[in-house]
Amino acid sequence: MQNQVITNEVFSFLKKLEENNNREWFTEHKNEFKNLASKMTLFFNELSEKVKTHDELEKVKIFRIYRDVRFSKDKTPYKTNFSSSFSRAGARLRGGYYIHVQPGNESFLAAGFWQPNKEDLFRIRKELELDASDFRSVITSKKFKNTWGDLVGEELKTAPKGFDKEHKNIDLLRKKQFIFIKKFTDKEVLQQDFMEKSNMAFSEIRPYFDLMSDILTTNLNGESLLD
Repeated sequence: MQNQVITNEVFSFLKKLEENNNREWFTEHKNEFKNLASKMTLFFNELSEKVKTHDELEKVKIFRIYRDVRFSKDKTPYKTNFSSSFSRAGARLRGGYYIHVQPGNESFLAAGFWQPNKEDLFRIRKELELDASDFRSVITSKKFKNTWGDLVGEELKTAPKGFDKEHKNIDLLRKKQFIFIKKFTDKEVLQQDFMEKSNMAFSEIRPYFDLMSDILTTNLNGESLLD
């Protein structure tokens, strides 16, 4: 079966929505949106099935087009992208995948840990304080770096409470998020092999997920926390 593809109609609609981000215009073009949203749902679901060939997924979430403007200065009612996330299955598999499709060369894949809870963040930091050699080895390997580049995400300006600001791994200890992002041009997204490239990139994040899952399911002595 041939892969689902993203067509130029998707980008065309999103560009027009960006120029006419109001309820009146959207209502007039609701049927067009529904048709494109259905096609994007097929794309995201097929991609998730491909990811399941090399990982276990628990949940596929397709994000709604409607923006939550309650606490935002930007009151435009609609997002100008289609996006989806895939959560890994069970307590032993940590991390998540995200795909974001937006015109203007704004499309990207992301993988990692967006908002680790307080306990997980502390556990990661304690591991990196003790020894970050395995972590650095994974994220700096040639194959991994060629696909995903550098670790990104929000970070503190100084050391987290209880950690030495002069620690040799302070660059990692300051991190509040542990994310990797892979960007795509509009031309790349519209190509036939975009789904395969996305799936391949997601498969190549696996060494990072394996390491982080091991960290988050054990204590500093390496004893399992899942028993």
